[in-house]
Amino acid sequence: MTNASELRQLNEQDLRNRERDLDDQIFRLRIQKAMGHLDVPLKLREVRRDLARVKTVLRQKTAAAGRS
Repeated sequence: MTNASELRQLNEQDLRNRERDLDDQIFRLRIQKAMGHLDVPLKLREVRRDLARVKTVLRQKTAAAGRS
């Protein structure tokens, strides 16, 4: 799990890469869940929330850049 404060220290490109990785991870976890092979069901929730944090920080950074 990643803190929002840690994410704010990353630049925009790193955040976009992290967003892409988390989105791919969610896709793989969903497939595992559908096939009944998901070992830790809470992992899907954690990854979804991490993705939401990354998207929130990205939006904040782009809004701040738009204001300046």
